[in-house]
Amino acid sequence: MKMLRCVILRGGTSRGVYFHENELPSDQQLRDKVILDVLGSPDVREIDGLGGADVLTSKVCIIGPSKREDADVDYTFGQVIIDKPIVDYGINCGNLSAGVGPFAIDEGMVKPVEPMTRVRIYNTNTKKVLIAEIPVKDGKAVVEGNYRIDGVPGTGAKIALDFAATAGTIRGVLLPTGKARETLKVDGIGEITVSIVDAGNPTVFAFAEDIGIEGTERFQDLLSNHEVWRKAEAIRGTAAQLLGIVEDGKKADVESPSDPFSAFVSRASNYFSGVTGEEIKAETIDLRSIMWAAHQVHRAYPVTGTVCTGTAAMIEGTIVNEVLSERAKKTGIMWIGHPAGRIDVEVEVEREGKHLVLKKAVLFRTARRIMEGYVYLKPWTLPKNVD
Repeated sequence: MKMLRCVILRGGTSRGVYFHENELPSDQQLRDKVILDVLGSPDVREIDGLGGADVLTSKVCIIGPSKREDADVDYTFGQVIIDKPIVDYGINCGNLSAGVGPFAIDEGMVKPVEPMTRVRIYNTNTKKVLIAEIPVKDGKAVVEGNYRIDGVPGTGAKIALDFAATAGTIRGVLLPTGKARETLKVDGIGEITVSIVDAGNPTVFAFAEDIGIEGTERFQDLLSNHEVWRKAEAIRGTAAQLLGIVEDGKKADVESPSDPFSAFVSRASNYFSGVTGEEIKAETIDLRSIMWAAHQVHRAYPVTGTVCTGTAAMIEGTIVNEVLSERAKKTGIMWIGHPAGRIDVEVEVEREGKHLVLKKAVLFRTARRIMEGYVYLKPWTLPKNVD
């Protein structure tokens, strides 16, 4: 059977399979077939592959040397859809971005500099450069540390990610429709107020209560509320059509299942983590949000979604700004309450003439190399004439 070298690596609250670009077929159709085989998709359990049967663990990262002067490596992210034979390249995964720097250092793609190595990462999905600062010792990325992130047990080395240069992935501006707030007419819902912001990954925001989220539900009960998530997908599809990502919003679940994200926000309130059961106090967060994309509820919160939520929160007139605490409005430092706990981000948005400019979007993650080795492909995955 054909073998491919790969690394399984956790980045933030996600886990993915990392490949060197030259390990995979250059033909994209064949490459996608290989990736689906490796992950074991489509299958809701992904029992015959390396996928974890969850949107957070059904992911791949493809890394290669960059020819750009402003980047050290090129990074392509693929969200492998669990229930359909789709590898979606429409977005970047910010959590797995935290693993790109350690991968590049440990694989000898970037020269290690102690105690901190700066890695410039060009994300081919969004065509944007992000900067990672990786702790290094003895020529390798440091794993051990005392930084903790909700959604991951234990602690790890603190990795800084700056997404300031990732704004405007669709039309080059933070507000791709030119409006901080607008009304969408959504089939099966009617008119609903949203804000569409593009930083990290484009996201359509709506009030949680407008799709039936009360905020007091147990997370497991909310997960099984199919009517809520039907509405979430309908809003996401309508926004995808408005942004020109798809021609027909009703087909967005197949043609663009991850782009844009959809997020549902509310004011800070007490709730219980759906992972640990720990009570999250209202005074420790600045707003609450839950995200839907790739046919699933995010059980924690995506990093690029955090960047976009933080950016939207600092733009006057958005619905995210409306629910944000006064404390965060003054400082630009905010804690977002999500299903697994909290995530923090520091954002600075300035107006330059007619345009809003994202000056800072910094957050911190941890990463850990779990396994390296070879994955076996099914004998029938590749044509017999392909080595």
